Amino acid sequence: MSTSAEMLQPLPGVIEPRWWSGSPALPPESFTIDCSGYAMDAGDLGKDGELAQRMNALFDEVGLVYLTNTRLSDLGTMREFAKLVVEHEMRYKGGANPRDSLAKSVYEVGAPLQAWLHYHHEMAYISRSTTMLGFLCSKALPDRGYTFVSDNLPATDAILETEFGQKLKELGICYHRNLTDREAFRGTDQIGVYNHWQKSMLTEDPDEAVKIAKSRGLEVEWGPDRLLKTRYYVSAFEYFPQLERNVLYSSVADDGMWFDAWPKVMHLPYDERPLKLTFGDDTEMTREEKQLFVDIYDRFGIPIQWNVGDIAIVCNYRFAHGRPGIHLDADEERELGVLIGESYERVGDLPGKW
Repeated sequence: MSTSAEMLQPLPGVIEPRWWSGSPALPPESFTIDCSGYAMDAGDLGKDGELAQRMNALFDEVGLVYLTNTRLSDLGTMREFAKLVVEHEMRYKGGANPRDSLAKSVYEVGAPLQAWLHYHHEMAYISRSTTMLGFLCSKALPDRGYTFVSDNLPATDAILETEFGQKLKELGICYHRNLTDREAFRGTDQIGVYNHWQKSMLTEDPDEAVKIAKSRGLEVEWGPDRLLKTRYYVSAFEYFPQLERNVLYSSVADDGMWFDAWPKVMHLPYDERPLKLTFGDDTEMTREEKQLFVDIYDRFGIPIQWNVGDIAIVCNYRFAHGRPGIHLDADEERELGVLIGESYERVGDLPGKW
């Protein structure tokens, strides 16, 4: 039986992300809007207003918009400003992380603060993904707790220059995901639990859960104790219509490595963890290949240094996102709200669009 101390110690040989090179891959001024000159009230919420036009022009050009000095603190109000770009929000259904709502259509991150979150593209592991995300900072730390985004265009070019990238292009990938049954863990310490299928699929009905999973392009089977086992075979890349090119759309975040710093799960051997990533022919990735996957994203990282009221809108094609683990002192808080933008059906890569 594992002790509590053992469940907080990463396994030997863990690959920890570096997040960036020490210099941002894009200059902050290229994606930042200083809102100190705006009233940040209803008068600035018009779709044809100056702020909305600046935000949308920047998003179209860069794929990243960061509002600072907003003087806002309420998540609901921040959401209204984020919606100047994120016009259509999707309900988080079929997702992996156990997200709760913080406000209307605003979700929590859905991961323990102390766990680092590898760079990833949101909901790449199901057929219905999202075009963009919004992040709203309601509680911040003075010197840490940053989110990082990775510029995916040069990352795509860099990985395709490697033998591993060409292997990803040829074989595609498979996302293996095991979702536990809430009833099987009722009254326990939830040791080894990532997410229950009831919370992921937003239903208590196992038949409905299967129906929802299949509607997301997943192959499904039941394991012991009503463990919902899903598989999704797809390209490691995704066609990005705006730039008419295929971009990298996968990462080690969907492997057992996701849990290397995750309390109550990190103690499990890799073959018992809830997530696994393989090539599309079901062959394993080597440790060296996974290290390269991590290094490529780290090379193009950019820190978002949160203050209360900051808002970031991130294109899910053009940027991956993640963060280091965060440890709070007794009097500290850190909270981000998440908006999930318009959904779309994945097409994978298209021929001739490399």
